[in-house]
Amino acid sequence: MIKIAVLGYGTVGSGVVEVIKTNQELINKRVGEELDIKYVLDLREFPGTLAEHLIVHDFEQIVNDEEVKIVVEVMGGIEPAYTFVKRSLLAGKSVATSNKALVAKHGAELLAIAKEKNINFLYEASVGGGIPIIRPLTSSLTGDEIVEITGILNGTTNYMMSKMYNENADYDAVLKEAQAMGYAERDPSADVEGHDACRKIAILSSIISGKLVDFEDIYTEGITNITLKDIQYAKAMGMKIKLLASCKRSGEKLCAIVAPCLVSKSHPLYSIEDVFNAIFVKGNMLGDSMFYGSGAGKLPTASAVVGDIVEAAKNPNRSMMSTWTTEKLELEEKSETKKKFFVRVNGTAAALKDKLQEVFGAIEVVTLEGEENEFGFVTEVMSEGCYEKCAAQFPEICHMIRVE
Repeated sequence: MIKIAVLGYGTVGSGVVEVIKTNQELINKRVGEELDIKYVLDLREFPGTLAEHLIVHDFEQIVNDEEVKIVVEVMGGIEPAYTFVKRSLLAGKSVATSNKALVAKHGAELLAIAKEKNINFLYEASVGGGIPIIRPLTSSLTGDEIVEITGILNGTTNYMMSKMYNENADYDAVLKEAQAMGYAERDPSADVEGHDACRKIAILSSIISGKLVDFEDIYTEGITNITLKDIQYAKAMGMKIKLLASCKRSGEKLCAIVAPCLVSKSHPLYSIEDVFNAIFVKGNMLGDSMFYGSGAGKLPTASAVVGDIVEAAKNPNRSMMSTWTTEKLELEEKSETKKKFFVRVNGTAAALKDKLQEVFGAIEVVTLEGEENEFGFVTEVMSEGCYEKCAAQFPEICHMIRVE
């Protein structure tokens, strides 16, 4: 019998208990041994729950119990999760976590400890919820050089962009609806400012580069400045706006960015709607592939965590995960990255087009029916630095969105 302890009994923690209880027989067959939850750590009382008889309030009881072989961290945040996970690993216990903040900040150190102890630190659920992406990158695709990962990694913002597009609703209205539906927190900043997606792309970038990609080095722009008028321009161009998190190889460097982008119908992420996530991966041998599914939610995330528990249980004395070093990877400067830009301008195309073309080069003008005091245009491919220098010459510019 393999004893496990679950740290945290919130949304994901209760989901992990539910998945194990519901699929106990199937899970035991896949492990080849009985899996048993011995403890659930939480500071609060949960009367009348599945785990009421398992709940303890002292981590020392777990870390000092030699029967516990696997610790499941689903508390979220950095502390006390980091301290608890590190101590668990040092005590020779494998760890499965869904904590993206923890993995993004301390993943290299925790993976190194697990490797030294010949145990496992598994984190499939930290990116993409129920979508399998970590294990494919660290096992199935290890024969490839991954040249690009671009994804819709936040279900809340994708839900909001979908609602704005499909219902011609403004930002404030869809945010309130997302909060009412439970998709957005009372303080939605982690989602709408792009911080959640940033930590996830930092983890994926670290995996494919083998070095630490610091999430604080990644340029991050959320959806808070996207308006209904931006959506109308997107429709006029036959495009959609998605919050994309992307890392791409650029020579010897990696460029990483999180920002709203316009995507055309031919783009693989164009049709991803509602709260779903999708991750596009390009390998130098594999070519293009897509991973799609429920990127968040109690049971999808818990399912991914339980998958890691099963892997850890099946491999008790073998460290399986690829690691990345604590050496920071120097990302390509944002000013050097290249793409097209969609730009909104106060004024008329008749008055400004010639001057714009003198500065930006060839542009494609976009207008909205009934809009007389504003127009848009799309540039040719140019660097971010070049765009910023050109845009500085036009106080009439009111907004810019990158084109993927």
